[in-house]
Amino acid sequence: MSLDQRCEERRLSVLASLDPAERTRLGQHFTPGPAASLIAGLPRLPQSGRLRILDPGAGSGSLTAAIVSRVISECPELELDIIGVEIDPAVATSLNETFADCEVAARSAGVKVSTQVIIDDIIDLATSIDRHVTLGEFDLVIMNPPYRKLGRSSRERYAVSLLGAECPNLYAAFLAVALEALRPYGQLVAITPRSFANGTYFDQFRRFLLDRLTLDRIHIFESRSKVFADTDVLQENVIVSGTRDGQQEKVIISVSDGHADQPIERVVEYDGVVQPGDRHRFIRIAAQDTDSLVSDAIHSLPCILADLGLKLSTGRVVDFRSKPNLRDNPAATSVPLIYPGNVRAGRVEWPRPICKPQAFEVLADRDNKLLLPPGEYVVVKRFSAKEERRRVVAAVWEETTFPGPVAFENHLNVYHAAGRGLDPFIARGMSMWLNSSLVDQYFRIFSGHTQVNATDLRSLRYPSLAALRRLGTGTSQALPPQAEIDSLVTEAVFSGQADDD
Repeated sequence: MSLDQRCEERRLSVLASLDPAERTRLGQHFTPGPAASLIAGLPRLPQSGRLRILDPGAGSGSLTAAIVSRVISECPELELDIIGVEIDPAVATSLNETFADCEVAARSAGVKVSTQVIIDDIIDLATSIDRHVTLGEFDLVIMNPPYRKLGRSSRERYAVSLLGAECPNLYAAFLAVALEALRPYGQLVAITPRSFANGTYFDQFRRFLLDRLTLDRIHIFESRSKVFADTDVLQENVIVSGTRDGQQEKVIISVSDGHADQPIERVVEYDGVVQPGDRHRFIRIAAQDTDSLVSDAIHSLPCILADLGLKLSTGRVVDFRSKPNLRDNPAATSVPLIYPGNVRAGRVEWPRPICKPQAFEVLADRDNKLLLPPGEYVVVKRFSAKEERRRVVAAVWEETTFPGPVAFENHLNVYHAAGRGLDPFIARGMSMWLNSSLVDQYFRIFSGHTQVNATDLRSLRYPSLAALRRLGTGTSQALPPQAEIDSLVTEAVFSGQADDD
């Protein structure tokens, strides 16, 4: 068997031997051989000299084996010095076997490879006072970091904050310490969840990342289930390859269904991935030419939300905090309570039998702060499943449904005019716009999660008020079929854009 085949057998054996609960606690999900080969194929390798490599969270050593196999095949005069760090002593035993296997295979091919296994927590090593003595600087960090949310008071999150990185997930903390371990112009290659590319939770981390790392290549997977199929990971994954303090020129974007498919590649300008002036530093990954057309169409629009005089907030009622106020059925003294389940076909249907309370009772003066006054509002579901037909689902709360105050639950985003209702035609036009295929495609391209959060919607560009009014005038309260929505959007927003100017 080849080195890669032996490593894959060892990975499967280790995977079968581990306690599932312990794997979840440590965030372990070992890299399958085909994925390891794909990841190891991304960094630039010199033909000779010495390359110092760090594999943090090395697991059973799949990534190291893949990079050694590549060097044996492509650049046998290159000398490798590899350090693998693994926190789990049981797994480190297999890692030692893989590293020994790598040295034997390399020696047989006339390649110089030296390896070292460190059984420790990479975050402790990287943030300790003597970290430079322990690790030093590397030419390449290649990794598949663990995934696990980090609480604000967690040890790992505090440790990397001392480096200047705010990391809400363990994989981001691994990326942060990897960046610190790189020498200038060293390379980082990592497979991670896509969630860091967008969203408010990763704002500060993206600044830390992009201030240090220049993106060279991003590979995305269309399937959430194929890459780590045998570890039950259901996640939108990307492979990111970048250079410490590199030149911001072009980025290669590639896409495949899983790790074994032939990728489709395209080259885009750096500014098309990280747009200058974007305070959130979103990483926009347009995998296909049609994705760029969608992006260009959105970015051609004239307005941000503030230009429209509108605001966006999450619903004010957090139901578990307001349990005494919740009522299953409306009463004369209650107001409507609206959940995502009330959103149907572009309208808010209330009341509805959805196993959620349908009314909110004001019990004290402070409860009035959780209400919005009578008016028309546009609501958007904050969560959707990736497999759902639509990512962005919007609807209008019509004042005619209930001509009084209304309470929106926290799993809804709510468009309003400084805390008051919208012009009815603007509200209908906004709902039509948000329910268009163009907006939905934009979110699917650039959002790495199924949450449609308020920051994403605030950063979206919008048609003018005149275009929204055209779109909302003469339309029925219920949404028309999707093809008709898209046709109306094209006519009202894009065909009429010159008239608005």
